[in-house]
Amino acid sequence: MTVTTIVTIAGRSLLALLFILAGIAKIAGPQPFLDHMAEHHIPGVLLPLVILLELGAGTALLLGWRLPFSAGALAVFCVAAAFGFHFNLADKAERTLFIKDLAIAGALMVIAAGASPAATAVIAPVAAAAER
Repeated sequence: MTVTTIVTIAGRSLLALLFILAGIAKIAGPQPFLDHMAEHHIPGVLLPLVILLELGAGTALLLGWRLPFSAGALAVFCVAAAFGFHFNLADKAERTLFIKDLAIAGALMVIAAGASPAATAVIAPVAAAAER
């Protein structure tokens, strides 16, 4: 494995963990998330879909599977979260969270647009072994 491959996998894994751990936290204690959604007039019925997206696309991102779709879906989610939850730019903390969500979306867009063989290096050896 090259250094580029290792760094690519490490960076993608760190991003994936953000979503996987967030999904697990929502399963473990959904009420604070439902309350936060209600404060922003976002229907609580969407929470299971958010959990499914965070766990499913986060795991796909971790494994390097269908990167254009998984990273792209998470990028759209981050942009929606930025505008849906953190658009109070007069509040310094909210402004920071808004910019953070957009920055994460940008990183995910780069992954989605540049899904190269190196980017899928974690799952490729598993797939090759399964074909034997």
